[in-house]
Amino acid sequence: QVQLVESGGGLVQAGGSLRLSCAVSGRTFSRYAMGWFRQTPGKEREFVAGIKWSGGSTWYGDSVRGRFTISRDNAKDTVYLRMINLRPEDTAVYYCAMDAVLFRSEVPTLETQYNYWGQGTRVTVGS
Repeated sequence: QVQLVESGGGLVQAGGSLRLSCAVSGRTFSRYAMGWFRQTPGKEREFVAGIKWSGGSTWYGDSVRGRFTISRDNAKDTVYLRMINLRPEDTAVYYCAMDAVLFRSEVPTLETQYNYWGQGTRVTVGS
């Protein structure tokens, strides 16, 4: 019954910004790390960003570090991904994911460490 619903994707020109949101229901949100992944046709799902259950630490994929920011609002059961200075290579379907383990001490970065996923939201960055 756990559900993750992403929103905020769309079309933006290179150099532009977007903020993605992921609303979670059916599970105690504040006890689990959250992450964002992205995927393009023919490529493996790529880790983008993760945030600890407490919000006290974050981690980013090399390709987005310095441009993207993950945050969470436990009162709203929502995790966000702010993306700035977008590039055409950022074009992908972005997926929100919830950790499989309570109170994990480190930010999970592997797809196998997450067991609940949203349906994805499309981000297209033009030239």
